[in-house]
Amino acid sequence: MKFVLFYHSLISDWNHGNAHFLRGVVSELLDRGHAVDVYEPDTGWSLTNLLAQAGEGAVADFHATFPELSSKRFDPAILDLDAALDGADVLIVHEWNEPRWIEMLGECASRHGCIALFHDTHHRSVTDAATMGSLDLRHYDGVLAFGQAVADQYTRHGWAAQCWVWHEAADLRRFAPLPVPEEREDLVWIGNWGDEERSAELHEYLIEPARCLRLQAQVHGVRYPEHALQALRAAGIKYAGWLPNHRVPEVFARHRCTVHVPRQMYARQLHGIPTIRMFEALACGIPLVSAPWQDSENLFRPGVDYLVARSGAQMQRQLRAILQDGELASSLVRNGLETIRARHSCAHRVDELLQIVTTLQTAPLPRSAAGGLS
Repeated sequence: MKFVLFYHSLISDWNHGNAHFLRGVVSELLDRGHAVDVYEPDTGWSLTNLLAQAGEGAVADFHATFPELSSKRFDPAILDLDAALDGADVLIVHEWNEPRWIEMLGECASRHGCIALFHDTHHRSVTDAATMGSLDLRHYDGVLAFGQAVADQYTRHGWAAQCWVWHEAADLRRFAPLPVPEEREDLVWIGNWGDEERSAELHEYLIEPARCLRLQAQVHGVRYPEHALQALRAAGIKYAGWLPNHRVPEVFARHRCTVHVPRQMYARQLHGIPTIRMFEALACGIPLVSAPWQDSENLFRPGVDYLVARSGAQMQRQLRAILQDGELASSLVRNGLETIRARHSCAHRVDELLQIVTTLQTAPLPRSAAGGLS
């Protein structure tokens, strides 16, 4: 089959976690013999920031690491959509595309008779329901939602013809345990500071525990304001800036544990949706402690695949236990890997995607059932 994908960026993962999953899915589809065209805007903010910070060398590094992957950078004002969708069997459009562009792509898919799916990997269905509900999805066969809580929004409000839960996952081609050096530091956290959506949580579950335990700790990520950098320095945590996602396994191998700190929206309202870095960390075999997060979809085995901390004080206890108890650390590594390999690889997600496509090919739902605010 021929898949045509419109996403924000395949090339850049600068403050763009969706690129991680996209790369894994595209690699898996290509490996199974499907044709895949990925389109990304030539002025996307993630790639623009990546080039400004890391230069063309970062793009060259991407192509060297992912030789099978490429994207078609386009200008929406001049792209011939009919030519782009010529011969396509499946169109997938990510929710970071502009609303008018989402509508036009759906209309074009309808003209070409190809399956059209909308992919939602954000919390805007709750935090900006008016905008998401106003999207014209009449010509889409359904929505791929990265959690049941998001899927429920589309179902509850009648925004789409139908909706499937399609969680993110780890690309096991790139995320796997690496040889562990003799000398390792204690703790690493890889994530972006962002829009103050988890500032208090980062202080409670990362910065203060590292300071109180006097850990050798390091943080990677972007969009850290000066007050955050000052807090890291005061806690003795080294800030190491942006890290290409394909270099993450190397960094995990040099550290003894990591933490998962979900943003407030996912911790408090959109239950059941971890960050993709949780999948990737467990795939790399690093012991993990999570700040409060409700695994309402039973993706993992809390206390078995990873430890849970309900407070900053408990985070200190859990980190200390991992660092002092080799048997505990080994069991977390073993169990986390078992769950990822059994349920949460990009190969599993492509299996799910192909099953959805097969269902739509054999029993399509009229697209007129979709669209509009409830």
